Amino acid sequence: MKFVSKTIVLISLLMLTACSENTGQEKKQAKDSKSTQAVTEEKAQKIVVYSSRKEHLIKPFFEEFTANTGIDIDYITDKAGPLVTRLKAEGARTPADIFMTVDAGNLWLAKREGVLQSVTSATLENNVAQNLQDPDNQWFGLTVRARTMVYDKNKVKPEELSSYEDLADPKWQGRLCLRTSKKVYNQSLVAMLIARHGEVKAESIIKGWVDNLATAPFSNDTKVVKAIEAGQCEVGIVNSYYFGRLEKENPDISVALYLPENSEQGVHVNISGAGITKHAKNPKAALQLIEWLSSKSAQQMYAGLNLEYPANTAVKSIEQVQAWGELNADTMNLSKAGELQPAAVQLMDRVGYK
Repeated sequence: MKFVSKTIVLISLLMLTACSENTGQEKKQAKDSKSTQAVTEEKAQKIVVYSSRKEHLIKPFFEEFTANTGIDIDYITDKAGPLVTRLKAEGARTPADIFMTVDAGNLWLAKREGVLQSVTSATLENNVAQNLQDPDNQWFGLTVRARTMVYDKNKVKPEELSSYEDLADPKWQGRLCLRTSKKVYNQSLVAMLIARHGEVKAESIIKGWVDNLATAPFSNDTKVVKAIEAGQCEVGIVNSYYFGRLEKENPDISVALYLPENSEQGVHVNISGAGITKHAKNPKAALQLIEWLSSKSAQQMYAGLNLEYPANTAVKSIEQVQAWGELNADTMNLSKAGELQPAAVQLMDRVGYK
C-alpha cells in the first residue's frame, strides 16, 4: 500500500509540473503573439502624401522622419490642381493622409473643395505664425518665400526702389520684366494687392506694370533674372529663392535682390504648406509629420535645402539669405491670396497682363 501511495503522489507531482510548464508556455506564447502583433502594426503604420512639391525637395524630410519614428511615407507628386481634383474624386476611398503644396492660393482651393479637415495642435500654433495658417486650422505654412524685387546693380541704385506700387510709375517705362500672369505666384501677389488697396487702386497698379514692360512676360522667374542680367530690362519681381539659386551658382552675378523696407504692405510673402485630408486613414501620424516639419530641426533643413525662409520664427535663415537684408513681411493672413484669386485673374485680364 505504501508503494501504491508513493506512486500516486509521484504521478500527481509530475502532472502538476506539466500543467505549470504548459501554463508558462501558453503565457509566453500569448506574450510573443502580442509583441509580434505590435511590431507588425508598427511596421504597417504608414502615411500617404499627395504633394505638388518636387521629389528632391520632400524626399530628404520624409526619410529623416521615417528614420526618427519608424513611420513609412508613400508619396505621389503632381501639380496642385490635379491633386485636389483627385482627392475630391476619390472621396472616402482616398489613400492620402496629407495634401502638401506651394502657394496659399492652392491650399485655400483645397479647403474650398472640402478635401481637408481642421486640426487642433498646440505645436503648430506655437511654431507657425497666425498669418501663415488657415483661420480654421485646415492648413499650415511650412516655409516662407518672399516675392520681391530684383534689379541690375549696374543700372539701378537700391534707393531708387521702394515698393510694388512704385513699379507702376512711368519712370520704369521700358525697364520692367515680369513672369506670366498665368502662374499662381503672381495671382496671389495681385490678390494681396487687392486685399490691401481695393480693386480699383490695385487695377491701376497692375496696369502701370503692363505699361512699363520692356518685353513680353516670361514663363518663369529664372528667365526674369537672366533677362535683367542680359540687359533686356533693369528690374523685375521674382520669388527670392530663384534669385538665390542663380546667386549661388555665380556669386558675382550683376543682379541683386531688394526687400522693400518702407512699403505700406511690407514684403509680399507666400508659403509652401500642408493639411490633413478629410478622409485620412492615419490622421494621428499625419499630424505628427506636419508638426515635425514645423520643428526646429526640420526648419533648419528647409532653410538650407531650397533657400526659403523658415516658417518657424525661432529658426534663422542661412547666411546667404540673411545677407539679402531684413525681411519686413506683410502680416495679412494669406487666406486672402486664395479668396481674392479669381478677382486677381480677372483684373490681370482686363489690363492686358498676359
